[in-house]
Amino acid sequence: MRFGITFFPAVGPGDLPAHRYFQDALDLAVCADERGFHHVKTVEHYFFPYGGYSPDPVPFLAAVAARTRNIRIATGAVIPAFSHPIQLAGKLAVLDNLSGGRLDVGFGRGFLPDEFAAFGVPLDESRARFDAGVELVHRLWTEEEVVADGPFHHFGPVTLLPRPVRPEGPDIFVATATSPASAEQAGRLGRGLQAVPAIAGRDGFTEILAAYRKGWADGGRTPGTEPVQISLAAFIADDRDEALALGSRDEQLYSDKIAEATGAWARNRSADYPGYENLANVGALLHFDKRLAEDHILAGTVDDVRAQLTRLGAVYGTDVTISLTIHSGNLPIEVARRTLDAVADKIAPEFA
Repeated sequence: MRFGITFFPAVGPGDLPAHRYFQDALDLAVCADERGFHHVKTVEHYFFPYGGYSPDPVPFLAAVAARTRNIRIATGAVIPAFSHPIQLAGKLAVLDNLSGGRLDVGFGRGFLPDEFAAFGVPLDESRARFDAGVELVHRLWTEEEVVADGPFHHFGPVTLLPRPVRPEGPDIFVATATSPASAEQAGRLGRGLQAVPAIAGRDGFTEILAAYRKGWADGGRTPGTEPVQISLAAFIADDRDEALALGSRDEQLYSDKIAEATGAWARNRSADYPGYENLANVGALLHFDKRLAEDHILAGTVDDVRAQLTRLGAVYGTDVTISLTIHSGNLPIEVARRTLDAVADKIAPEFA
C-alpha cells in the first residue's frame, strides 16, 4: 500500500484567497516529496467553490514539478470534453517533460451540468467525447502523422511536439465514481483506476473494483498488478475528539460546496448519467459518521487510522495506492501538515 496526496480545493474568495491556497498546497507538495510520498494530484473544475480554484491542473502541477524531484504528479482528472485534444495532449506533454517523465494522467468525463452548459457541450455526448478524446490524446503522444476524422474533431495529418518522455506516453488513469462498466473497460484497456469510494459506498465501490479487476485480467494482464488510486479524506491528531471535530467541520463545509455545484441536476437529465438527478440532494446525503464507519474518511489518532487502513486492505486489497485529501482550504495548513507527517512517520512504513 502506497500513499499520495490529492488537492481538491473547496473554497472561494470569501473563504481563502487563491494565492494563499496555492502557496499552502505547494508547501505540502514539497513536504510530501521529501517524505517519500508516491504522488501529488489535483482536479479540473470550474465556477464553484467546489473545485473551482483548479480549472486546469497543469499550471499547479508544473509548479510542483519545478519544486520536487521524486514524487509523481497526476491529474485527477482532466476532462477531454472541455478541451481540443491537440491542446490537451500538447500541454500534458510539456508537463511530462518538465517533470522528467513523472506524469500520470487521469481522465474524467465530468459530471456538473453547469460546466457542460458553459462549454456548449451536451451532457448526452459526455461518454462519446470522453472515449474519443482519450484515444486521440494517446495517439498524439505515441504516433506521428495523426489524422482525426471523428464526430467531434477533424484534423491532420499532424505530429505533436514536444514528444512525451517515454515513447508510450504517460500512464493513463480513468476516474470513475459509480460505473462498474466504465471501470471494467478501463481495466480491459490496461488503464489505471482513480476512484472515490465514499461516492459509491462500500458495496458500490466493491462492485466497481471487482469489475475493474475482471477487466484487467480479461485483457491478459497479471492479477494484483492493477494501478488503483483511492481518494480518502484524512484527519489525524493525538486527540481523537479533536481529529473527529476537525474532520466533521471540513466535511460539512465540503458537503455545502458540492450541494451548490450539483444543484443543477434538479433540472437536468441525461442518458449518459442515469440516476444523477439524485445528486441534487447530495449535500444532505454525505454523512460524516456513515463515511467514517465505512472507513471512507480516515480520522482519529494514528492507531485509529492504522486500524482503518488495515480494514480497507482486507476489503479492497493491499495493492492499492491511497490518495489522501488533506487540504480543502477550510482548515489551517498546520492540520494538513500534521496529518502528512503522521502518515509518513507512523503509518506508511507499516503498510509498505
